[in-house]
Amino acid sequence: MEQVLSRREASEAVQDVGWRFLLGTLRTSVVVGSLGQAAGLAVEAVGVCGDDADGHLRVDVRPDRVVFTLQSLEHAAVTSRDVELALRISADVDEAGLVTTADIGAGAPRSVQLLEIAIDALDIAGIRGFWKAVLGYADEAGAGGPEDPLVDPVGQGPAVWFQQMDRARPQRNRIHFDISVPHDEAVRRVEAAVAAGGRLVSATRAPAFWVLADREGNEACVTTWQGRDG
Repeated sequence: MEQVLSRREASEAVQDVGWRFLLGTLRTSVVVGSLGQAAGLAVEAVGVCGDDADGHLRVDVRPDRVVFTLQSLEHAAVTSRDVELALRISADVDEAGLVTTADIGAGAPRSVQLLEIAIDALDIAGIRGFWKAVLGYADEAGAGGPEDPLVDPVGQGPAVWFQQMDRARPQRNRIHFDISVPHDEAVRRVEAAVAAGGRLVSATRAPAFWVLADREGNEACVTTWQGRDG
């Protein structure tokens, strides 16, 4: 029976085969030599997933890599079926002489990641409809409340969520980026941002997220699944 997994359960189930848990999804990439090879891997993955492909698998095909994402669209979360499919895809990729990888480490272009845009608001219900309309976005599956995130219905743009303000803060930016990275990539990413001229604003809620800022005070958060549940 398909079961929704906790963040820790999902992460630990696939970490050893090159997948990482990011924002309610499992994600990995495979380096390839051509667009044709990438398309072939995508077709193989669809076959491996069988009838579950449409409800779980998303594929980004590029000439140099394929990025696979797994999530139960019905539950808007990672389930035991997603873990099973991840293991199947990794085995199939291995048979092709390639490898599923999260691209962790200084030698990689960057790790797998997901981007969110966070908007600070005093009246979330009052502005949420505007952003939904102007972006052409939709409610996340199983959501739709006044404080729930908005998502791109075709899966191309970053999710948008709203952070409740308790008072106006005109002296700082009110839109910031959340960069969700693998839990074993986060410290390196934070250190790189500081070395590039940024500053660490707060680590009080790390490893769930670190708040960083550039030299002009514009903020961004590096986030992981850790510190959010058991």
